[in-house]
Amino acid sequence: MTWSAKQYSTFENERTRPVRDLVAALPSQDVKLAVDLGCGPGNSTEVLAQRFPGATVTGLDSSEDMVSAARKRLPQLNFEVADIGAWSPSQQYDVILANASLQWLPDHATLYPHLLGKLAPGGHLAIQTPDNLEEPAHRLARETAANGPWASKIGEVKLPPRHSASFYYELLRAHASQVDVWRTTYFHALAGAAAVVEWFKGSALLPYLEKLDADERSAFLAAYQAAIAEAYPALADGTVLLPFPRLFIVARR
Repeated sequence: MTWSAKQYSTFENERTRPVRDLVAALPSQDVKLAVDLGCGPGNSTEVLAQRFPGATVTGLDSSEDMVSAARKRLPQLNFEVADIGAWSPSQQYDVILANASLQWLPDHATLYPHLLGKLAPGGHLAIQTPDNLEEPAHRLARETAANGPWASKIGEVKLPPRHSASFYYELLRAHASQVDVWRTTYFHALAGAAAVVEWFKGSALLPYLEKLDADERSAFLAAYQAAIAEAYPALADGTVLLPFPRLFIVARR
């Protein structure tokens, strides 16, 4: 997919809050080496570096645009364009952070233990993934894709599967000394249905939009926004509260 750092960063404060909560849950320890897998424009890497100022911190992302933005934001850190699904370093890390990135990758049953195995003894794997595939925003994207003139192009778009908290707990508990799993729903105050659409244009809608031409994208977004306006009614001042559930995991090797 073609990611836009500018589009993604439109709601940076809201997107950064979950990683602040995740990194705050990591215990204080001597962290020498840390990595941010799927660093985006560097907002999550900045949180990680602030939490462990003595560590050598690296950020990886598959998007050149994201990595370019991260390098401008944090020139003192090292960022690389890389496929995190194929990431297999020779060294061991004290902290591996993956904030809102692993949901785009398949085969979590193999991936998560693989990442845990890249930790030094006592190191921590910290993961946050959106847990919202059954929320109206995703359901309406699927319905709009399947029921419009563009259905032959995007009606069968499939996202990688996500799993339950118990799945991830059992998966990691077999390899970790400690696993903590929790779920938080954030309510983001956005400026109407159009802002909700702008939010998802930077993430969940990308697999649909990238397959459409300019006219189809405009028509798809108009239909999607009309559905969003009905599903997320505005408050008296025009604000829409967007519920956004997220799943958090901290596992200690």
